[in-house]
Amino acid sequence: MRLTRLLEAVLDVGTDLGPRGTLRRLVDHAAELTGAASAALVTADPGQGDLAGIRTADRDGVPESAGTAPRLEVPIHVGEERFGELRLTGRPGGGPFTAEDEQLVRVLATHAGIVIGTARLYGTARQRERWIEGAAAVTTALLTEESADDALTTVAERARLLADANAGVILQPTAEGGMEIVTASTPEDPDGIVGAAIAPGSPVLEQLLGGEPVFVTDSATDPRMTTHVRHRFGPSMMLPLRANGRLIGTLALPRRRGDRPYTDVERLLATQFASQAALALVLADARRGRERLAVYEDRDRIARDLHDLVVQRLFATGMMLESTRRRPGAEDVRDVLDRALDELRSTVQEVRTAIFALQQSPAGPPTGLRGRVLRETAAAAALLGFPPSTHFTGAVDIRVPDRVADRLLTALRQALTDAAGRPGVSRVEVTVDATTTLPDGRAPDGRDGVRLTVFDDGVTGPGDGEGTTVTWRSAL
Repeated sequence: MRLTRLLEAVLDVGTDLGPRGTLRRLVDHAAELTGAASAALVTADPGQGDLAGIRTADRDGVPESAGTAPRLEVPIHVGEERFGELRLTGRPGGGPFTAEDEQLVRVLATHAGIVIGTARLYGTARQRERWIEGAAAVTTALLTEESADDALTTVAERARLLADANAGVILQPTAEGGMEIVTASTPEDPDGIVGAAIAPGSPVLEQLLGGEPVFVTDSATDPRMTTHVRHRFGPSMMLPLRANGRLIGTLALPRRRGDRPYTDVERLLATQFASQAALALVLADARRGRERLAVYEDRDRIARDLHDLVVQRLFATGMMLESTRRRPGAEDVRDVLDRALDELRSTVQEVRTAIFALQQSPAGPPTGLRGRVLRETAAAAALLGFPPSTHFTGAVDIRVPDRVADRLLTALRQALTDAAGRPGVSRVEVTVDATTTLPDGRAPDGRDGVRLTVFDDGVTGPGDGEGTTVTWRSAL
């Protein structure tokens, strides 16, 4: 009868690959087979990952150390490792545990050790699968992300989830020789994490710069940790992001204080993930570089085509019209020709402006007054619903100093805002002329100046069809 019950217990213990479920079944069946008043299991190592610190409640609420009740202690081995100990206390009638009781419990404990070992292998395999899938997903995401900041955030977020960490943090080298947190992914308040730095000369930094990972049991108390946010965290991994012999940065995965430490398997998988993520970051950066180069080359080609074909043809057409206007008997068409010439000159100016815009780097802020004016007019298009027409006369980038350019941009910004607020605006023209001479009232000596003119065709009052012109001038 007891052998039948033992067989049923062995089969039941092996039905669950979850370590905690296996252990609870083990304790319950051991108590049932022996008639023990209480049963408990204590692990030998409190840092065994998902199996850490497991201790079941006493079966009948009887304290394990109650009086002089009979005790039976049977070790549980997983391979060569002593995993823990099954403790049984008290029997009905106060009699001792028999040799048969001990034999039954040892058979059950041996089988439980095999099941736990299998569960460990299964858990490790699942962990490897998750990390491999995560690394593949990160690589795919990095090769499709648009910006470097998005790529770093992707690495930090995915690593945090895979490691079951409290935060995923990316640090990058600073000009002073230290490292600074540039990206942080955490479900809690990230305030104060980004910007925290490791000072130059730190032992942790030296180890990371040498390409070695750093594993910390408690970030809050470890003397090697020097950032001002270390008190928030407990166990942590700091993994160098290194590719082609170059240190890109560091991936840090801290857990909360009091959380279980990282296992050897988790450390290995996270280190492998960091190596693959570093390579993916390098490849993604190279891809973005190639795309930027392709954009620059395409812009150069378009700018050359505009200059060599469109502008030259416009000049040739303008010369033909000018010649026609000067012929005898052309008085009747002179007004038409004058308007056509004005339109051609305006078109040439707009094409030149487009060429300059194509030559500007899309990644960086515009340089020079011309580029800054174009940025302001482009921004105003969102308010106006259409892009303003912009014209430049003279070498505005060379002739206009920065202090004058700043005031001009302020005036331009205000004029565009006012134009956007007037009803019926369908056309806005912005002109910057760096060849003007200021009126005597502004500069008695006739000094050269710069003039900003902003015209819009909006309605300012009843019967008004002339639009509004705003003029701003300054000496150079």
